[in-house]
Amino acid sequence: MDQLSLFATEDGSITFWSETYQETFHSSHGAKQEAEAKFVIPTQIAQKATTQTQLNILDVCYGLGYNSAAAIACISELPQSTAKLHIIALENNLEVPQKAIASGLVNIWQPAIAQILTVAAAEQNVITENISLQLLIGDARQTISQVPTKWADAIFLDPFSPPRCPQLWTVEFIQLLANCLKPDGYLVTYSASAAVRTAMMQAGLQIGAIAPVGRKSPSTIAAFAPTVLPPISEHEAEFLKTRAAIPYRDQALTGTAAEIINCRQAEQNNSPLPPSSSLRKSQKQS
Repeated sequence: MDQLSLFATEDGSITFWSETYQETFHSSHGAKQEAEAKFVIPTQIAQKATTQTQLNILDVCYGLGYNSAAAIACISELPQSTAKLHIIALENNLEVPQKAIASGLVNIWQPAIAQILTVAAAEQNVITENISLQLLIGDARQTISQVPTKWADAIFLDPFSPPRCPQLWTVEFIQLLANCLKPDGYLVTYSASAAVRTAMMQAGLQIGAIAPVGRKSPSTIAAFAPTVLPPISEHEAEFLKTRAAIPYRDQALTGTAAEIINCRQAEQNNSPLPPSSSLRKSQKQS
């Protein structure tokens, strides 16, 4: 079982440090800020809630529940919206949201939202007048089969980083996510990895950039054509032409982290593409 310890972020909110993955569950610059700026705002759920009667969100790697909470807060604060919000959240470790409740971490949200997160952690299902939240526990590569195709207006992809948790950044898993996305929906993640972006493009998605929040590199937004997205920079585009862009693969959707990483490393070693280090070297020289 993962050892979780409290970690204070710069906006005053608290997240967990994972001993297993050697990473925090959110950016050290601000857990609450990250949920709002990297996931809720770019997916335009506030705008969609004013024109749709139902809004569907797939929250991949629910964790402490902050991304779902930020979405609920966003919709709840819209005076003219009558949209019903449906969230399906995938989480491998039920201890994480339960410990977040026990540690009082959800109290940064309004009491009604904190109560929804509390019930979800206890019963894995919450239904109110305007909000439903279903928490599916297990390996997301399997539980995603319970999500309808072309269902999600927004997908929040928030696993640990690709080197730590490659299972949820593979071509095959991102294809499953794309299958769940509505034709006009958005998939967003904090990662700007060339490997992740390549996987998204192989799944038939366009990619764009989200302005940096609390760190130097941007995040990624993806959608089907003809949805217009903010473009990635020329610098980022160059990395898509290097070995760094070779994606993670997991054809059977059962591979371990080590197996997936080793497979990618072998593919990189045999690739005719230049290493990303050569790109960084040329940029320094120029």
